[in-house]
Amino acid sequence: MLRTLLVIAVGFLPSLFSLWIIRKTQLRTRSRIRQATMNLPVMRVRQSIRSVEGDRYYLEGVGYLIGDISCKFNARSGYIRCAVNPDGPCNGCRHYEPKELVSSEKRA
Repeated sequence: MLRTLLVIAVGFLPSLFSLWIIRKTQLRTRSRIRQATMNLPVMRVRQSIRSVEGDRYYLEGVGYLIGDISCKFNARSGYIRCAVNPDGPCNGCRHYEPKELVSSEKRA
């Protein structure tokens, strides 16, 4: 009887050790994430969010867009304005080129 209990206890040791290591790693990861969020420069993040929100609008059927949609270089994305001037602003951009519109006459 005692021998059977000893075999069962020895059988559980690797899984208990593994659970202990997993728990220790999770606690260390949470601690590092908490420390990283405390050190994050909050003002810089808020400034970049504000600049995107002011230029962002919703277009039916497309979704959220940033920047001037009439520009040839606009990325037509909710995350980036364009490859030429991704940080913006679009007003007064020296790379602005109007997008060529395809008329019904050219299609025929």
